[in-house]
Amino acid sequence: MHQTLGAPRRAPKGLSVSDTTTTKPQRRLWLPSFSVQVLLGLGLGVLLGWVALQMGDTAAGDANWLATTLDTIGSSFVTLLKAIVPPLVFLAIVTSIANLQKVTNAARLAWQTLLWFAITAAISVAVGIGLGLLFNPGANSTLSTEGAEAVGTTGSWLDFLNGLIPGNFLGLGAGTQVSADAGGGLAAKTSVSFSVLQIVVIAIVVGIAALRSGKAAEPFLAVTRSALTIVQKVLWWVIRLAPLGTLGLIGHAVATYGWDLLAPLGSFAVAIYTGLAVVLFVVYPVILRTNGLRIGSFFRGAWPAIQLAFVSRSSVGTLPLTERVVERNLGVPRSYASFAVPLAATTKMDGCASIYPAISAIFVAQIFGIDLSFTDYLLIAFVSVVGSAATAGLTGAVVMLTLTLSTLGLPLAGVGLLLAIDPILDMGRTAVNVAGQALVPTVVAKREGILDVQQYDSASAEDLFRDDVEDTDEDTGPDALRAGAGSDAAAADRREPVAVS
Repeated sequence: MHQTLGAPRRAPKGLSVSDTTTTKPQRRLWLPSFSVQVLLGLGLGVLLGWVALQMGDTAAGDANWLATTLDTIGSSFVTLLKAIVPPLVFLAIVTSIANLQKVTNAARLAWQTLLWFAITAAISVAVGIGLGLLFNPGANSTLSTEGAEAVGTTGSWLDFLNGLIPGNFLGLGAGTQVSADAGGGLAAKTSVSFSVLQIVVIAIVVGIAALRSGKAAEPFLAVTRSALTIVQKVLWWVIRLAPLGTLGLIGHAVATYGWDLLAPLGSFAVAIYTGLAVVLFVVYPVILRTNGLRIGSFFRGAWPAIQLAFVSRSSVGTLPLTERVVERNLGVPRSYASFAVPLAATTKMDGCASIYPAISAIFVAQIFGIDLSFTDYLLIAFVSVVGSAATAGLTGAVVMLTLTLSTLGLPLAGVGLLLAIDPILDMGRTAVNVAGQALVPTVVAKREGILDVQQYDSASAEDLFRDDVEDTDEDTGPDALRAGAGSDAAAADRREPVAVS
């Protein structure tokens, strides 16, 4: 006998209906929230780093087992994140261009992004120059200039053009490093690197070409969207390792970098971190409030990326997480975020390209007894605003600093004096870099009316791991951009976060 649709189900003999429909709930492993996990990793990393420091022999190549383990854990996590960057940037930008094909303000979004890059960089360099004159780090330093040597890596204004032109379709490069092995011989190590800026250029060209190809490119775009979904799922798995990566990164930092070297450069280090704090906790909040955005919501949403940037010291390594918090936590449409965040990761560096070179140039001038004129300070501001783009094909604040010093005609040997504590300063610089890289897309999206304001106001680190949200472009496509992602319809799909099993 067939049971009619909607009729109550008959239970087997001896069992009630409730017995057959009630299932035993699965036991789930309880874990603290993601933010708490990262903080626990940070605290445990500091403790293990201190233990490794007490064990001695923490120098590279001759480190004790604990320091080596911490280094391996931290570097492996950053390597995993960097491995995701090339496919993520390429696929996301090509997909975003396809989604923006019907948007009339796409060019305006790009120009607004570049404009706010320049505005925030100009404010940051003004803060750096002001604090440099206030602290007089070179005049108050006990550091000697004897034996100072110029560094081998320098920045050039031609680097921007060289960085734009891809050497191959994937924007990849290879280098060979020769070093002495344990037996006294020479060992060659070949490594593969990539330029995010070149990948951005390639992706933009491919995306535009796909649009111009019309229906013939639809299968390609379908595969691209599918591949992006897969890459984002892998990224989701890697980001879950952030607490473990934080443990290794901060532990290795505590065990390796000479905190005692801060003494002769104490005034300089205090000036740098004061400038970073002013930009992060004063300038950025003022910009947020001026644009009608809640300060607490921004830091609550962007904090996972800022935190990882501090311990990893890599804007590119943090790029996948930065893009995810901008989309998931801060409510920026993916179609815009997938373009703005990778571009910001290569050219938007308020810490490394504005605050640091401004204060460092003043330090080098003072320690070598060179007086700077008003024109020199204007040059510092100009280099800081434009120079980050000029060094986009390269990495590290040292390149930006050498570009600033060479433009001012200051001794490049001064850079060598600052390298001893550069890793310590680089933590704060990178955190501010990433905060700015999340800030600008959020502000531009708000000004253009495409920000999901309800999602922004309820930002939480746990939104990164909401299993109930599909990683699709349905809510961030052209229609959403035209209508404004802050509408009730866009916000109505939000659900409560689920437990991490």
